[in-house]
Amino acid sequence: MKKLLVFVFIGFIAQLIDGSLGMAYGVTATLSLLSTGVTPLAASAAVHAAEVITTGVSGLAHHFMRNIDRSLFLRLAIPGVFGGVAGALLLAQIPPQAARIVVPAYLALMGIRILSRVRAAQVTNPNSGRLTPLALAGGFLDAIGGGGWGPIVVSTLIARGGAPRYVIGTVNAAEFLVSLAITIAFFGALGSQFTPITLGLIIGGVVAAPLAALAVQRIPRTLAMILVGITVLLLALWNLVTAIMAYVE
Repeated sequence: MKKLLVFVFIGFIAQLIDGSLGMAYGVTATLSLLSTGVTPLAASAAVHAAEVITTGVSGLAHHFMRNIDRSLFLRLAIPGVFGGVAGALLLAQIPPQAARIVVPAYLALMGIRILSRVRAAQVTNPNSGRLTPLALAGGFLDAIGGGGWGPIVVSTLIARGGAPRYVIGTVNAAEFLVSLAITIAFFGALGSQFTPITLGLIIGGVVAAPLAALAVQRIPRTLAMILVGITVLLLALWNLVTAIMAYVE
């Protein structure tokens, strides 16, 4: 029971961050689980399985809070699903070393760009850019690296000038379909991975999802952009350091 409560707490914090900032669920949950002694394989499997449920509840919460742009949702979800399935199917054949360097570098630039736009008064329409390549890349890299959908898609759309509330809500909702597609693609190879760890993450995430959807409405645009920019930079630096250390070893 004590361990289950720890997993519930981890799921709550991870979903609270992800639901309010649009990213970092996988990184937060995985690192927290590893710190409790869970093996990397068990942590990855549990996080992926739990994410299907938590992103579904998060998407519903954002829907009820009217944080979703329906047009943007469809333009992200459909190519995101194809990218996620492709990444899952090709995972065993594609070396991830290059992506582990290139993606954090890209995210660092996006984080700097977001922070540079904090004082910009004008909010542009993120739908105007090319969304299909962005969603394909986000889904593909999420499947390969176990994370990346939120940081890549959210950071890019906010950097284009999209309103954080609608970008975060829409990307969170689309993530449900992307996560579901990736999990189904992995299912044949990994089998069922429902464990007490997964149960704890789901319970905590379900409780946090509506709170995060409400929080994203209350956070001022400037503060939201600062939080997203800093989070993206920290994630980028962490992944760069991890990739460099792995390469050196």
